[in-house]
Amino acid sequence: MVPSDCIGASAIFKLEGALGVDVEEKASKTDVAKPFGANTPTVSCHFSRSYLYHLRVYVYHGRNLCAMDKNSFSDPYVHVSFLHVSKTTEVIRTTLNPTWDQTLIFEDIEIFGDPQTIACNPPDVVFELYDSDQVGKDEPMGRCMCPPVVKLPSKSPSVSPSLKLQWFPVTKKGCGAGEVLVAAELILKEKGDDSDLPLVPPRRGEKLYMVPQGIRPVVQLTAIEILTWGLRNMKTFQLATVSSPSLIVECGGEMVQTAVIKNFKKHPNFPGSVLLLKVLLPKEEMYAPPIILKVIDHRPFGRKPVVGQCTIDCLEQFRCDPYRPNSDVCMSARVAMITAAQGDVVLDIEEGFIFKKQPQAAKEEAVDWWSKFYASVGDHERGGPYLKLGYDTLQVYNTELEKVPEFQGLTDFCSTFKLYRGKTEDEEEDPSVVGEFKGSFRIYPLSDDPGERAPPLQFRERPELGPQECLVRIFVVRGIDLQPKDTNGLCDPYIKIMLGRKTLDDRDSYKPNTLNPEFGRMFELSCFLPLEKDLKIAVFDFDLLSRDEKVGETIIDLENRFLSCFRSCCGLPQTYCVSGINQWRDQLRPSQILQNVAKEKGVPPPHIEENGNFLSFAGKQYKLQDFEANTVIHQHLGPARERLALHVLRQQGFVPEHVETRTLFSSHQPNLPQGWIQLWVDIFPKNQGLPGPPCVITPRKPRKYFLRAIVWNTTEVTLDETSITGENMSDIYVKGWMPGMEEDKQKTDVHYRSLDGDGNFNWRFIFGFDYLPAEQLCVATRKEHFWNLDKTEHRFPPKLAIQIWDNDKFSLDDYLGSVELDLLNLIPPAKIPEKCSMKMLSGKMGSVSSSLFSQKSVRGWWPCAIEQDGKHVLGGKVEMTLEIVEEKEMEERPAGKGRDEPNMNPKLEPPK
Repeated sequence: MVPSDCIGASAIFKLEGALGVDVEEKASKTDVAKPFGANTPTVSCHFSRSYLYHLRVYVYHGRNLCAMDKNSFSDPYVHVSFLHVSKTTEVIRTTLNPTWDQTLIFEDIEIFGDPQTIACNPPDVVFELYDSDQVGKDEPMGRCMCPPVVKLPSKSPSVSPSLKLQWFPVTKKGCGAGEVLVAAELILKEKGDDSDLPLVPPRRGEKLYMVPQGIRPVVQLTAIEILTWGLRNMKTFQLATVSSPSLIVECGGEMVQTAVIKNFKKHPNFPGSVLLLKVLLPKEEMYAPPIILKVIDHRPFGRKPVVGQCTIDCLEQFRCDPYRPNSDVCMSARVAMITAAQGDVVLDIEEGFIFKKQPQAAKEEAVDWWSKFYASVGDHERGGPYLKLGYDTLQVYNTELEKVPEFQGLTDFCSTFKLYRGKTEDEEEDPSVVGEFKGSFRIYPLSDDPGERAPPLQFRERPELGPQECLVRIFVVRGIDLQPKDTNGLCDPYIKIMLGRKTLDDRDSYKPNTLNPEFGRMFELSCFLPLEKDLKIAVFDFDLLSRDEKVGETIIDLENRFLSCFRSCCGLPQTYCVSGINQWRDQLRPSQILQNVAKEKGVPPPHIEENGNFLSFAGKQYKLQDFEANTVIHQHLGPARERLALHVLRQQGFVPEHVETRTLFSSHQPNLPQGWIQLWVDIFPKNQGLPGPPCVITPRKPRKYFLRAIVWNTTEVTLDETSITGENMSDIYVKGWMPGMEEDKQKTDVHYRSLDGDGNFNWRFIFGFDYLPAEQLCVATRKEHFWNLDKTEHRFPPKLAIQIWDNDKFSLDDYLGSVELDLLNLIPPAKIPEKCSMKMLSGKMGSVSSSLFSQKSVRGWWPCAIEQDGKHVLGGKVEMTLEIVEEKEMEERPAGKGRDEPNMNPKLEPPK
């Protein structure tokens, strides 16, 4: 009998089911007596024999471990335990991605049990990671478990699996804390025979064994090109600003360092932009070590603290074919052109750079920028006649411009990597972001033959680019499904813009009681790139008695847009217009932009014929008629040569004229969208001259209109009462209002004792209303409740409701019939009462309806219906004059309600 503790606790429970015996811990002598007077029996495990095993544990690499020290790193080592034995690796100082490359050998481990059973269900090897501290107790960094590969003698019928390094997740308090690349093999030994054991691994030093060649990854000489553009938004370190930083790039045990940025506050870019690192990297991507970025600040007295670090895990995205042409030539040429343009700029005014002002038309067009926007999103009712006029539309993206696949995240020039610093206090939270590194990488294999010619470099040295002063225009169109902030389930949103130290607050223009506001606001400010690259657009909720609460915000990297080869500074429209709502707003004409594109791509400049109908560019021929075969030629189009150049530009994959939809996020709930906002941003470097006029996206404002309805006569009205003499009669009056404005109901005087259903009134109704001609809707604002501070806007179609009533003095008035007239699709009236019938309401008369806004005035008879026994029957006929007048015309041709003064236009006489 062998005590069970010589096996190890982890093995007892696994062997319990495998061997078919019950294994329990020995009961304490102090256990209380069980029921029926029986004590707990002592249970033991009997084995026929024990076996000796040889264990080798291979600890190769770790990545993304927790930062346990204030210097943003750790000093990790691994404590490896198996059953009742354990060993420890060496300590790797100041890293979160250590490479131990160490083999731990455990000799003669005695395990009881059948080898076949052990091979099927081996005990786990436990890896516990610790941070070594010179003062105090070592801190745990997490743990993981790895089952060893069991190898039995060749005469055994079982086949041993192959040994391979694998990544195992490290957990700490149930949360992820990095990964380790390890493997373990458990080899059964014949007693006194070590001939079947593998060879001793190569040594590193006197006591350390390395991971042998058969197990460690197969490596290849690899080149890592690093584009080190600059650092951004570096936070203070130890109460001092980062003033002279440099960057250290590490990978696979190799290291390279940039030059020092002498004055980070004025010029945050590195003096030299391209570095080269040659390193032995595994051929298999899963074994590839990460790229480690360390930013150090050069301070007085030789101090060089690490002020930020970043680990880049996935290298696959940066691998490339070194012999395949890349776009870096274009990017280097673009930076060179921006740098060269810092001098004086001469504008060729005679060729039409000055924009023509749109002539004032006698009749104002019923289209605006919102017509363009609604036509682009498919809302043709609110778009009006925009498309019929042949105007171009814009592209509306339902996501951020950076997430549109064809624009590569606007990181074709360089990517942005967040820098972290500090100790991981809470496992659920990431270390604080303390800055950003702007750069990129290219990774490709090199030949092992030193005589073979190296591949061409993927990055070209960029000229040093100083701060660029730019004019930034932010066009905020509308918000969508914003998060409610008020008790009524709505909010009062307004826009707040932050760029560098500048803040634009639009609090006075808040939109009351809405979750889908139409902002229609344009903000214009200047900045220096890249010093002020982060544009923050926030939506706040207006509150009168408390502090305004932020709904959410979105951040746009202006530097990426400014340097991108996709020309995301100002989107290209579909057509070149010199006037109208689609007027060209870029600084350069299309032909000038096309010349710059030719310089960037290194091709001959474009050749345009004098008439502008033919253009040759990059070996291709273009004709204007091929692009404008189905285009409506309108008065706003510019010269043919510029139109053709613009069509060619749109073939190059540049960003079109657009509106992007950006998600709003809150710092309190960073992963939960707080709504969306639609906008676009234009960036114009000031050294290229003045841009064109901005788009006018002011929300549509309703115009004041008046509806004059003169009720002349009624006939064939239902006789609802009986007179003293027994005759049928009615005391008739007419009531009218516009649906949506029921508070403004008006009625005529009473025509008493009508014996034949005829009534004479000569009475004028006047209804004032606000109307949007582009959307063909009326607008009214009213308070939902008396305690509300702001009015809520309502929109409704323009209609007129007319009702005929019988007046009763001692009871409720009797309803006799009604008609509702749509002023946009007005039922043509009958000229004489004999031709007025119920068929007019059902559309069976065959007459074509028309808009009163275009017809201005109409007079005739309309039927009024009443429902009886589920059917609509005639309740009377009313003769009216309907007239639409604008506010200015109302002042020129005044008229009073009823027959009040000024009783004119026309003058109404009392009925006889």
